[in-house]
Amino acid sequence: MTSIAQLTEGSINLLRQLISIPSFSRDEEGTASVIGQYLTNRGVKIHRVGNNVIAYNQYFDKDKPTLLLNSHHDTVKPNPGYTKNPFEASIETGKLYGLGSNDAGGCLVSLIATFLYYYSRSDLKYNICLIASAEEEVSGKGGIEEAYKHVVSCAFAIVGEPTLLDLAVAEKGLMVLDCIAHGESGHAAREEGVNAIYNALEDIHWFKNYQFEKTSSYLGPVKMSVTMISAGSQHNVVPASCSFVVDVRTTDVYSNEEVLNIIQSQVQSKVIARSIRLNPSTIDLQHPVVLSGIKLGKKTYGSPTMSDQALLPIPSLKVGPGDSARSHTADEFIYLDEIEEGIRFYIDLLRDVL
Repeated sequence: MTSIAQLTEGSINLLRQLISIPSFSRDEEGTASVIGQYLTNRGVKIHRVGNNVIAYNQYFDKDKPTLLLNSHHDTVKPNPGYTKNPFEASIETGKLYGLGSNDAGGCLVSLIATFLYYYSRSDLKYNICLIASAEEEVSGKGGIEEAYKHVVSCAFAIVGEPTLLDLAVAEKGLMVLDCIAHGESGHAAREEGVNAIYNALEDIHWFKNYQFEKTSSYLGPVKMSVTMISAGSQHNVVPASCSFVVDVRTTDVYSNEEVLNIIQSQVQSKVIARSIRLNPSTIDLQHPVVLSGIKLGKKTYGSPTMSDQALLPIPSLKVGPGDSARSHTADEFIYLDEIEEGIRFYIDLLRDVL
């Protein structure tokens, strides 16, 4: 069996390759090819769905349940504050610098190493499906959402994102709402018209003050923020319409559809969700993988940041090496020790489960 040291060395080399290839969301062909070749060179059969790379363990058994290991290989564009070459993958004082090193390259290569560690085991209780996904940073429809349609149904997932190896057992969802309040146009100098701005203000006041009945123990209340507003054509015309945008962060105690239905029943404005795809997620605290993580001394928490969890229709645990606070920052980095620690952690996390 390959040693942890060998897996770590291979993972760091792979991550340096990935950093050196620009892989902005929807343009990940280069990194998908590198990941595919890395697995193929180790005897793993892979297949591609767009820029998503998919593989299964050697002794896949259709009668066993399947565990999904997932992280992404796309990145945002470099923060304008970069002082280093974001694609150089330089190592200094134990840190590996480069775009995507922390978010989520360290998690991805650690999960790939874990997949390889268990790949040839014939005595596993679960099959293992690996998806190195694309388009995560833009929640694109060609990413994990499409890839999952092409794999066997999975029982649960581990989603690799930088969490300092603590266990994100819940994650907020997102809806963006376009709202339109209607009135009647008229001359501002006379008692004419119905001012749509005033109608909108009533609903905006509701968005500011409404408290949903249920509160998540990990994520708190559903949060609604009016973030944009537009109305009027000139100073002396009473506006007939006023549009505004609401950012809604949903929690694991409601689905996006439930929250949308409550909002639409309470306000007078027309409310249209741009999408209800990005749902909140959660996993039972008594799930074996959560209990395994707790046994390893890790704490549980609710995550405010989005990930591919939002597009997976199965229970999932978000956990991985690196620190979310470094994501999308200038001169992004991950400690080399974090990669080794991540590999050891994932292998230990699954030992009792598999």
